[in-house]
Amino acid sequence: MQINLNCPLIFRFDLFLVILAASSQITTVLHASDHPVPESALWLTYPGEDGPGKGKHIILIAADQEYRSEYSMPMLAKLLSKHHGFHCTVLFSLNLNNEVDPTQKIRWEDKSVTHNIPGLEYLEKCDLMILFSRLITLPPGQFQHIYRYLDSGKPIIGIRTANHGFIDFDYRKDNKRIDFGEHVLGGSFRNHHGRWQQDSTRGIIVEQNKSHPVLTGVNDIWGTSDVYRTFKEGGQLPEDCTPLVDGQPLIGRQHDDPVNPELAPLPVAWVKNWTGNTGLTSRVFHVTMGSAQDFQSEGLRRLVLNAVYWCLQMETAIDPKSNMQIVSEYTPPESGFDYKKLKITPQKVGFYR
Repeated sequence: MQINLNCPLIFRFDLFLVILAASSQITTVLHASDHPVPESALWLTYPGEDGPGKGKHIILIAADQEYRSEYSMPMLAKLLSKHHGFHCTVLFSLNLNNEVDPTQKIRWEDKSVTHNIPGLEYLEKCDLMILFSRLITLPPGQFQHIYRYLDSGKPIIGIRTANHGFIDFDYRKDNKRIDFGEHVLGGSFRNHHGRWQQDSTRGIIVEQNKSHPVLTGVNDIWGTSDVYRTFKEGGQLPEDCTPLVDGQPLIGRQHDDPVNPELAPLPVAWVKNWTGNTGLTSRVFHVTMGSAQDFQSEGLRRLVLNAVYWCLQMETAIDPKSNMQIVSEYTPPESGFDYKKLKITPQKVGFYR
């Protein structure tokens, strides 16, 4: 661009303002591009602000039909980006109209069903995957992104139904088919330990492991979801799992309801390692609590966010007083499959921002 220096001063000043405005726009664009995933109507992106996680990227996947992960995963993403500095991307299971649709059937109910999670290719660019899926079946190409992630050596957090997160999962190691819940996360759902949709859970820190970094500053864990049994009666967690929190079933769904004396506590949170076909080892954290209403508990939010730091080998940055405040209004619906009563309907992705 040529500037005529003989033009009147007022013209040159106006030109300066134009150039300044353009420069400001360029700066804004460059700042937005810092996030490793482009904005899209098919997923949500949250650029990281100041915090220990600056430069790290987390992908959170919301793909269940019961526990309202479409509410909890954006809430966690906002908390992680605003207060802790992580870039976050939330991916969803979408229907044919590109709507977030927890009412979609699963393949056990309709053999023609195949789910769709756009954006899974960005797992190659992330540092951590947080998975909250339930009995979904993906196209082969999308499953391949999950399989490659399992070979990447990058860490994994599985929440609640993630331990039965897939149907037709066909990852193999040493020519043997791997069960994602059993082998990767450390235990698959076997039964409800108590009354489904009637009892709640009080988290109890496992005494011998109370010094583990993931438990730093964690207390008063409680949620309305019931306890899962992930191993056979009379059994225990696999030896490669380190239990962190046991879940005591309560009689009822209020914080101060009494303990069910007939049901012993079972593990609800633990850590372990997973090694894929490449020989690279991933840190894994699994928690079987985690309905959207469970995450109203600051104790549970701190447990999961501490696990983020631990999974990323950033445990020295865990602060027992770090900010766990929910960023915006958070009033998730109850869990369950009575979609009409709960007013659960397909929504565009932007509804959950």
